[in-house]
Amino acid sequence: MKVTIFGSGYVGLVTGACLADVGNDVVCVDIDQDKIDMLNNGEVPIFEPGLEQLVQRNAEAGRLTFTTDIGRGVSHGLFQFIAVGTPPDEDGSADLQYVLAVARSIGEHMDDYKVIVDKSTVPVGTADRVREQVRQALAGRGLEALEYDVVSNPEFLKEGDAIDDFMKPDRIVVGTDNPRTTELLRALYAPFNRSHDRLIAMDIRSAELTKYAANAMLATKISFMNELANIAERVGADIEQVRIGIGSDPRIGYHFIYPGIGYGGSCFPKDVQALERSAREHGYEARILAAVEAVNYSQKEVLFEKIRAHYDGDLQGRTIALWGLSFKPNTDDMREAPSRVLMEALWQAGARVRAYDPEAMDETHRIYGERPDLVLCESPEQALDGADALTVATEWKVFRSPDFDRIRSALTEPVIFDGRNLYDPRFLHSRGFVHYAIGRPG
Repeated sequence: MKVTIFGSGYVGLVTGACLADVGNDVVCVDIDQDKIDMLNNGEVPIFEPGLEQLVQRNAEAGRLTFTTDIGRGVSHGLFQFIAVGTPPDEDGSADLQYVLAVARSIGEHMDDYKVIVDKSTVPVGTADRVREQVRQALAGRGLEALEYDVVSNPEFLKEGDAIDDFMKPDRIVVGTDNPRTTELLRALYAPFNRSHDRLIAMDIRSAELTKYAANAMLATKISFMNELANIAERVGADIEQVRIGIGSDPRIGYHFIYPGIGYGGSCFPKDVQALERSAREHGYEARILAAVEAVNYSQKEVLFEKIRAHYDGDLQGRTIALWGLSFKPNTDDMREAPSRVLMEALWQAGARVRAYDPEAMDETHRIYGERPDLVLCESPEQALDGADALTVATEWKVFRSPDFDRIRSALTEPVIFDGRNLYDPRFLHSRGFVHYAIGRPG
């Protein structure tokens, strides 16, 4: 099948490469010429395990091409996927200008039937606005009678596992008001839907809400566990034991109940905000969502408060080693990352940071540039040199079993601020460390 993807960011590129890998003819369209040039040269502008090889393999096979030519993209595909960004607006609502601009462009160039697929995460009612943009563009060309359908097909990709999530989905949600488009999407997704039927067809507005509901539920679990961790510290309980105790209940499960220093990334923060703002626009106060957002905001400051308390409020001239910069492992994404809140608070307090991350070093430099209070190091060990304490902000595997003797000898004081509960407090205490974790005895 012929498929066009508008947007070659995280969702668009993964979608395009995976659809091409099962034999479809895919064209990715983006207005960023530099990004298109990179992709045409076999370079992938984001880090996602396996994505670069997938893109290169399908580009070499001729099944995946990249262009800035909108007309070429519209004429190419029966399926027109809109996979552009929906960043938060000033009030936290989703900014739909890029989605609607693509819809207009499709209407300005299409000459035959198209299935227009909203892949971007969008508020309920966006499909109606997309349909209206296309209708107006066609009317301006005197093509009011030209047929098209608009479909909601939200993505459920986890950064770091996106290719597996696409190739082996646990569900494929299709929102449509036309049975014809359900069958067309079923045919497109057939290679990923063989062992048992994972395609869930529903009305468009329900599909749009499903994406926000899923992310809001997961974010709620994270904030709830962080709330419990804060309680555990104050009453003398160990949140890790509590986690095991409640996770064994199959109604709760172990997923997303790991306490830490808050969630970040491109999805949870903006999606919780957007859903809460959307509810408010419809006259409903979503108090749980507002609380989830508030807890997460304050949780990102917890590690800094532990550091400040340890040093009696005086961080001037201190050097803190920081392991982990990306908001989660297996990505270089630093959007809304807790590490950024921590670093900026440390700098404000007069401290310096020596940081290391397996993938996010270039992104950190892009965000912060050169500054005297930030040293980007080539290894975890180098980050320790001359530091007063070690802080862990991202649970990369490489940080799970370090050489604690090396850590103790490198630091001016054997102190670890463990923002992801990677280490056993009893073990570290037996090795002479002062260990601060989230919701665990100190």
